[in-house]
Amino acid sequence: MNSRPAPFDDLDRKILTALMANARRSFAEIGAEIGLSATAVKRRVDRLREAGVITGFTATVKPSALGWRTEAYVEVYCEGAAPPRRLAEVVRNHPEITAAMTVTGGADALLHVRARDVAHFEEVLERIRTEPFIRKTISVMVLSHLLPESPEAGASHAAPEEDAAELR
Repeated sequence: MNSRPAPFDDLDRKILTALMANARRSFAEIGAEIGLSATAVKRRVDRLREAGVITGFTATVKPSALGWRTEAYVEVYCEGAAPPRRLAEVVRNHPEITAAMTVTGGADALLHVRARDVAHFEEVLERIRTEPFIRKTISVMVLSHLLPESPEAGASHAAPEEDAAELR
């Protein structure tokens, strides 16, 4: 497997910039902006997808519209050396964890958690802490997003259905 980035030129960069700003733009609109035909833009997008440069197209949604009103980052500290594979298995069991990564520094992992409210967040935290290899967690609640247009400010799935009636 080749770990070098896929080669692409300035036109590819312009296409990527346009799609990252608004993935719903048509190939014709992008082409008119950068001086290519819609067909040429489509061929380049297909090539970028095949090369793994473009990994998907998603909608960014206001989290509170989906029932997520509380957000936090949780540092996870493990007993011994918990392999990333084991941590990945654990976080997949919690739909409230929207992102997870291993990190350098004192913590072993950093989790991005969304919850309906503080009580729900506390329940999620308690579930995470039941894992036998987790020694401790440190949480930081998000008060506001300084870059509201960033992907981290949006949500990728709705809150659990059990309290959906309360939101209506």
